[in-house]
Amino acid sequence: MAVADLTQSTLQLVLHEGTDPDTGNPVFKTKNFNNVKPTATADQLYAVAIVLEGLQQRPLYTINRRDNSEIREA
Repeated sequence: MAVADLTQSTLQLVLHEGTDPDTGNPVFKTKNFNNVKPTATADQLYAVAIVLEGLQQRPLYTINRRDNSEIREA
């Protein structure tokens, strides 16, 4: 049986940049914050993201958490 060990987490803010003038589609930019503690809860990351939102010039579209894991044999 295999086991996955969480090794790294990243907090990603997706910000609304504007609208593409040619297509009319929304344009997004991302800001990544590395070295997030893998043990951080969703509530903790949400609270940090809301604080960081206040420091941004663009409106917040969504919040993502990116996790990386090492898979090994148990």
